Amino acid sequence: MDVASVALGIISISLTIIPFCSSFSLLPAIYGLILGIIDVVEKKKNGGKKGMAITGIVLSGITIVNMIVLLIGLMFYNDEVLIDSLEMYGALY
Repeated sequence: MDVASVALGIISISLTIIPFCSSFSLLPAIYGLILGIIDVVEKKKNGGKKGMAITGIVLSGITIVNMIVLLIGLMFYNDEVLIDSLEMYGALY
């Protein structure tokens, strides 16, 4: 599960960087966070190494925080600036 957590964390943080794909990064981040937490709890009981699971938790957490900041920024963003930038790139035709 630790490898899956890291892989989902990398996928989610990569999707956050790509324009117009950042909304798809939230689902893998949530799954990566859940898998990482489950793996840390299991390894705490069994006495295994938790490094990769913690890495997955951190990557997924960074993605979730970035998405929250992005959504808050979009809520307070000036609509005229957004419409002007979309018209400039030809997205409003």
